[in-house]
Formats: sequence, structure tokens, C-alpha cells
Amino acid sequence: QVQLVEAGGGLVQAGASLRLSCAASGRTSSCYLMAWFRQAPGKEREFVSSITWTIGRTDFADSVKGRFTIARDNAKKTVYLQMNSLKPEDTAVYYCACRSTFWMGNQKDEGVYDYWGQGTQVTVSS
Repeated sequence: QVQLVEAGGGLVQAGASLRLSCAASGRTSSCYLMAWFRQAPGKEREFVSSITWTIGRTDFADSVKGRFTIARDNAKKTVYLQMNSLKPEDTAVYYCACRSTFWMGNQKDEGVYDYWGQGTQVTVSS
């Protein structure tokens, strides 16, 4: 089992920055791939970014490329999502996810992931 706890959400104005964190505990050595998804009111959950735990290979949704970065701290077993130049359309609940086994397929499909955090709210006002 892997437990994921997100933090860092909040209410900010457009153009501001936030850094989300996702702390993993339990069998963290089994997290091959970690990702951030988000779900806005009335919309489906969508992929934001992912990173492989070992070599740090990253991927991003087109909507956040150039504004968001993702990083991991192996010692702290934590993944970070740095969000810059936030827009009102970034408003959503952000979820951290973990895939426990090797995967080279589509990282943007939420069905790929085995474990999920409880989510953290990000609200961007205009």
C-alpha cells in the first residue's frame, strides 16, 4: 500500500504561483510513476503532469507546458508541482497519483495509476 498526501493548495490571483507537494508513505519504493491530475467543477478529471521516480522523465499537458514544472525529492519521498502564471482556468482540485509497476505506455490515462491522494483545492481568481 502507498499513501499519498497533497498539500499547498489555496486561493491566489491570476498570475501568481503555487507549489503543491505530494508526500508518499508506505511502500514508496513501488511508485514507478507519479502524476498530478486535476478536476474542475462539472468536468472530468484530467492529466496535468507526470514524472518517473527513478530517472525523472517528465510529461505535461499542453495546457500547462511552459508554466508548470514537476520535480521529485527521493530522500523526502515527495513530488512537487510548481505552478506559475496561474490562470482562472487552472482552478480545480489537484490530485496526486502513483503507479506501482513499470509502465512505458500512456501516462495521461488515470486508469494507469494504482493509488490516489485526497486532493487539494487550487482556486485562481481573475
